[in-house]
Amino acid sequence: MATLIQKKVCLLGDFSVGKTSLSERFVYDRFSGRYLSTIGVKISRKPINISKDIMLNMLIWDLAGSEEFSGVQSSYLQGAQGAILVCDLTRSETLTSLKKYHEQLEAISPDIPIVVVGNKIDLKNMQEITLALLEEQAQHFNTVAVIMTSAKTGQDVEMAFEELAEHLV
Repeated sequence: MATLIQKKVCLLGDFSVGKTSLSERFVYDRFSGRYLSTIGVKISRKPINISKDIMLNMLIWDLAGSEEFSGVQSSYLQGAQGAILVCDLTRSETLTSLKKYHEQLEAISPDIPIVVVGNKIDLKNMQEITLALLEEQAQHFNTVAVIMTSAKTGQDVEMAFEELAEHLV
């Protein structure tokens, strides 16, 4: 019988970068083009087979990205064992914001593995952030991977979560 391990993972980033869409794509393999702002936190769960002996139950905390929740966000970060920092490749200011999310995370859950995700790679003609810029920003964090994704098409979404899962066990 496989050992079941449960780990809390937080998704952090500005509003409308695609945190909820990434979570929905990974957990339920679906995408909705409608934008509904997350209020507070939305928690999803996804079991992942790490090996024949280990099953990881990933608890995904999708945190609201607006400034008004930043005080509450700190309490949601308690007990986080991994994080995905998300920016929108079509909005360069969302890359700069990752530093503030990392500082907040580091103050509460230092030295946890982090995957940096540039989302919306499907909008190539609107892209403002390159892989090089994303990697440059990620150097300042405890980054285990830098991945460009599309929640809309599903491109590399699973890879981002699985890369983090590998570092959680």
